[in-house]
Amino acid sequence: MGRHLETFLESPHPCKRRLPPCPRTRSLQRWAHTVLNDLAPSVPSTSLRSAPGGPVEATDDAFWDQFWADTATSVQDVFALVPAAEIRAVREESPSNLATLCYKAVEKLVQGAESGCHSEKEKQIVLNCSRLLTRVLPYIFEDPDWRGFFWSTVPGAGRGGQGEEDDENARPLAESLLLAIADLLFCPDFTVQSHRRSTVDSAEDVHSLDSCEYIWEAGVGFAHSPQPNYIHDMNRMELLKLLLTCFSEAMYLPPALESGSTNPWVQFFCSTENRHALPLFTSLLNTVCAYDPVGYGIPYNHLLFSDYREPLVEEAAQVLIVTLDHDSASSASPTVDGTTTGTAMDDADPPGPENLFVNYLSRIHREEDFQFILKGIARLLSNPLLQTYLPNSTKKIQFHQELLVLFWKLCDFNKKFLFFVLKSSDVLDILVPILFFLNDARADQSRVGLMHIGVFILLLLSGERNFGVRLNKPYSIRVPMDIPVFTGTHADLLIVVFHKIITSGHQRLQPLFDCLLTIVVNVSPYLKSLSMVTANKLLHLLEAFSTTWFLFSAAQNHHLVFFLLEVFNNIIQYQFDGNSNLVYAIIRKRSVFHQLANLPTDPPTIHKALQRRRRTPEPLSRTGSQEGTSMEGSRPAAPAEPGTLKTSLVATPGIDKLTEKSQVSEDGTLRSLEPEPQQSSEDGSPAKGEPSQTWREQRRPSSSSASGQWSPTPEWVLSWKSKLPLQTIMRLLQVLVPQVEKICIDKGLTDESEILRFLQHGTLVGLLPVPHPILIRKYQANSGTAMWFRTYMWGVIYLRNVDPPVWYDTDVKLFEIQRV
Repeated sequence: MGRHLETFLESPHPCKRRLPPCPRTRSLQRWAHTVLNDLAPSVPSTSLRSAPGGPVEATDDAFWDQFWADTATSVQDVFALVPAAEIRAVREESPSNLATLCYKAVEKLVQGAESGCHSEKEKQIVLNCSRLLTRVLPYIFEDPDWRGFFWSTVPGAGRGGQGEEDDENARPLAESLLLAIADLLFCPDFTVQSHRRSTVDSAEDVHSLDSCEYIWEAGVGFAHSPQPNYIHDMNRMELLKLLLTCFSEAMYLPPALESGSTNPWVQFFCSTENRHALPLFTSLLNTVCAYDPVGYGIPYNHLLFSDYREPLVEEAAQVLIVTLDHDSASSASPTVDGTTTGTAMDDADPPGPENLFVNYLSRIHREEDFQFILKGIARLLSNPLLQTYLPNSTKKIQFHQELLVLFWKLCDFNKKFLFFVLKSSDVLDILVPILFFLNDARADQSRVGLMHIGVFILLLLSGERNFGVRLNKPYSIRVPMDIPVFTGTHADLLIVVFHKIITSGHQRLQPLFDCLLTIVVNVSPYLKSLSMVTANKLLHLLEAFSTTWFLFSAAQNHHLVFFLLEVFNNIIQYQFDGNSNLVYAIIRKRSVFHQLANLPTDPPTIHKALQRRRRTPEPLSRTGSQEGTSMEGSRPAAPAEPGTLKTSLVATPGIDKLTEKSQVSEDGTLRSLEPEPQQSSEDGSPAKGEPSQTWREQRRPSSSSASGQWSPTPEWVLSWKSKLPLQTIMRLLQVLVPQVEKICIDKGLTDESEILRFLQHGTLVGLLPVPHPILIRKYQANSGTAMWFRTYMWGVIYLRNVDPPVWYDTDVKLFEIQRV
């Protein structure tokens, strides 16, 4: 391969010349046959792969122009007529031809950007070059020897800005390509509406054009909504598809390599070198957040008229989340000139990182901008939930995973936005769709990534007190979900859905159990009144997790019990008055707590419990309380269809790495707690006084059998049994059980409502132990989750881009493609 690379590096640099218009054209169909060597007698035997006399000269305009001069092709045609095998063959056998093809295609885009694409012919050439590069680039990226090709310059040429005669000619090909795409995305009468009565005549006018006046959609920093134009939208979409393909080099690097590096394509595109960075950022954001798939609400309208806006919105969302792929845990923040950010950005804030898109996102601060963004994302996330009396009468969007990543980025990079989201009940417009998606995807192994991101978002939100407070709002809207009918609050909805995930989700969701329960722990001190359905669900989880065979079957399972006990303690100590349903459920299930307090630790019982585990491998599928009827219009969560493709994900960090502990002070402020030294790393038990302090890190099994399999020991059980926080609940039972039994005997009560009425008026003031400080486990940014998000995001983009299939059947390294 090195010999081939030398060949194309020595070939003439086509960007050194400005080529005249091509004198002749040939249809894509015709040259495709030529390239494939499937030659009809009338077709000259010129092939990109094996042209007579070796490499084709860059000066042979007639040969090269046949690749982009036809007017009757589409991107689907290009993908159909240029097979993967042919591109790889050219790459191996005639590398200089492939190199020249890329140079010439980029040059045509640069020429189009400079001229302003006035004629239809120029526009068609730009589109064809975009399609061809979109087809070829993944095959450049998949070969390590070619990966640096677009970043190479002609030997002896300096980089732009160092005093050469012509700056642009000295740029690496990648930079020329990215700048041309940026210019073309604001090209009057091609991708934006011209503001002038006459067409722009000179190159100087194109270069002096203020693209901030051509932002695609009203919203953040822009009040004018341009007239919709189908052709402009389609052209934007083709260029964004090429841009996304440029960024996709990240797919061809394995996770370990990619985690510590920045994507050079994204880095350059989002730098000050791109004069369109701000208008493009706002165009993408506004296009996504202003989109309304319902339109005029006419039933079946989407079946009569194709919605050309949705593909553009989807593409815009994908490009936006990729440009925002920035590790906030380890980012430097060099100074960025704030004068270009306009009135929508907060100049008073400290400057953000060198990625301008992240910088602009972090500096949005106006309430009306936050409202526009939040309403837009909530509207789109809620779209698949819309119930109508006419089946399939409204259009359902499919890009909710991209929207969830965008919402995550907004909350992660802009804390003012996060506080705005939590300031009112609007956060529930995000919560309900997320719970819907979690419940709907719980049985589908191909959607395990969606499960993770939904839980991560809720973990992030749960670290803020306001989220717990907002959950007390009554849940009155009836989204069709396959969960028991209940009357209660959004907190009830959250816990009932979590219970459903834990008890009837697939096995690969088990690593999320600690995250789910951490969310419930975080909100529990603020939950004023749980329904009876919810109270029973929490007790059922405790009952399932505290069976001896479950506790003894894995080194970390007891942590789930610690979490649930912490939930009960928080509610009893801080919200006792309104939670008679939970208190009653605890009294009814008091035997579970007594069994925990008297947990056996002798070897024979441990051995017997493990034998029981082998006979009953599915403990959580049983239900401890009546499920009741499901909500109207709901359907069971369906597993993935056989043959469904999915992409693999890197492992997520344990809950101790995902979160940091904060203690709530009396004035409501949070004080970060330093992690305590691990006092019992060998047995995996929590540090004293703080349940669930240690998790997966540095844990050695308490005992190893000859096969290396972990097995529990009496010492291991004793080490954490003594730390179970049972004192508050035992005191409650000690006080209330005799009282409840007495009134039942005295009044002959058998009716639950009478007992609940008694508990509602009861009090435990002065009878319980001193309330413990509220502990909140706040999400903390870390490189592990940054890597997870990168893998997940590109996996979603890979699977969503099927028409045309940009990356299908290429040798991606960031994840594996598997069939369910």
